[in-house]
Amino acid sequence: MFERFVGFVREIYQTDAFIPLHEPRFSGNEKRYLNDVIDSTFVSSVGPYVTEFENKIAEYCGAKHAVATVNGTAALHVALLLAGVRPGDEVITQAVTFVATCNAIHYCGGEPVFVDVDCATLGLSPVALAAFLEQHGERRADGVYNKTSGKRIAACLPMHTFGHPCDMAGLLDVCEAHDLPMVEDAAEALGSGIFHDVGRNQPTAAAAEAGVSGKSNLSPETSGLANSEPHLFQPNELTKPKHCGTFGKLGVLSFNGNKIITTGGGGMILTDDDDLARQAKHLTTTAKLAHAWKFEHDQIGFNYRMPNLNAALGLAQLEQLPAFVAAKRKLAARYLAWGAANGVSVLQEPEAACANYWLNALMLDDLAQRDAFLAYSNAQGVMARPLWELMPNLPMYRHCQCDGLENSRHLAERVVNVPSSVVF
Repeated sequence: MFERFVGFVREIYQTDAFIPLHEPRFSGNEKRYLNDVIDSTFVSSVGPYVTEFENKIAEYCGAKHAVATVNGTAALHVALLLAGVRPGDEVITQAVTFVATCNAIHYCGGEPVFVDVDCATLGLSPVALAAFLEQHGERRADGVYNKTSGKRIAACLPMHTFGHPCDMAGLLDVCEAHDLPMVEDAAEALGSGIFHDVGRNQPTAAAAEAGVSGKSNLSPETSGLANSEPHLFQPNELTKPKHCGTFGKLGVLSFNGNKIITTGGGGMILTDDDDLARQAKHLTTTAKLAHAWKFEHDQIGFNYRMPNLNAALGLAQLEQLPAFVAAKRKLAARYLAWGAANGVSVLQEPEAACANYWLNALMLDDLAQRDAFLAYSNAQGVMARPLWELMPNLPMYRHCQCDGLENSRHLAERVVNVPSSVVF
């Protein structure tokens, strides 16, 4: 199977050279916009491309406001602060995530509490969240407290893993029942969303527009990792999904060099709240008060604003995003078809979701097969990587409270990411 897989990937990318996991594509107005910024001399955080990029991202995502930052971690840090996370608080999140999710909590003086994921989404499970809050949560006048630690639970922070949307309806139901603010880590999910009033499993021949249906289930035995021929679904103008990052009080995006579009380094805060947007822009601009020449600041802020140079690159990339998403969904359909033909499980988007398929993922039989696959594929010049190390396994988060993490541990021993760069 390993040799067949490497040959399949080389056939996709039409090269005998090294194939990275995910590299950017620059085939639009990138050079023209960057030259325009250089010629203007406005290369830092003041410039028209920053505002235009913010406006275009807000429009694309269906958010009222978007505030650009230097990276996704900075965006998440400020979003958590604006959601009310304070020193000594706890934030419920998932163990299956990149370390920046937890680091942002720590920057606020809080601590993560790890709850299990749903195998259909690889994102925070509403069933596990509800069970944790039922067992450990206690309502008080000023919020929800953890009976075990005695600390306030200030927010819930799900992450849309590899661009696959979490079960947002279920998570919102639980959060609303406990009056718990939600902040979405949608760093990997630009171009992903969830449909509300549309049935799935409708066939179409347009693979570039294809979605793949999956079952949402907490059990590792029934997940979004499928080895059967995908059912295809084609959204239309009447069934636009609600974009990831717009369900919670605030959401964040990342434009790191390995994301579906890049600004080199950058992030974005999404919100529909006018006051939160105003605060986000103020905090990320060193809390400087507007004045023609004075340097006055009214609180401790952060030098987190995105430079005009990066925004120009991002704007050129954003113009190509629909084509990138279509190409990545076509690539995912090819992986799914290969998996079906070779008896290998491939991650497919959850029911009623439309994923950007940022990174494609295989589900192998066990830890031994995972490690053997990683060794072979990388030795052959086809990059593959395992799931991130689970957060409570890292030394700085080993002391944090968690539930059993049954699904998280199961997935960590089996999931591998495979080359997912846009290919036309």
